[in-house]
Amino acid sequence: MTSNETATDTLPDRQPSVRAVAMPSDTNPSGDIFGGWLMSQMDLAAGTAAARRAKGRTATVFVDTMSFLRPVHVGDEVSFFTEIIHEGRTSLRINVEAWRQTRFEETSEKVTEGVFTFVALDDEARPRPIDPEPEPEAATA
Repeated sequence: MTSNETATDTLPDRQPSVRAVAMPSDTNPSGDIFGGWLMSQMDLAAGTAAARRAKGRTATVFVDTMSFLRPVHVGDEVSFFTEIIHEGRTSLRINVEAWRQTRFEETSEKVTEGVFTFVALDDEARPRPIDPEPEPEAATA
């Protein structure tokens, strides 16, 4: 997190890829939500974005720059927002932000962020090219 960024920055202006409620079974010995639970939910969100863009099977191959910024508590609703930040021939890098909201308030705060890399796979689980996005049609007058 940079010096001019806070955990309460503005919530992304799009629908989350995944939304979950943190439950008691997801806690660590200190009573906070276990970082592994957050990471698995982030992987699910990124995997959803990757599969939609690749139009098929994908697999996580790398997790980069994982930052746990704030704790998540039992009962918090956590929303996971994704953005594809790079497309390669067979791979996608996806930024994921996790935002928590308590059950009793309307305010949200960013709690975790990370970058996940996925590879598109064919039917034999080998890397395959991702179809390029179609170019937007030029408006004609």
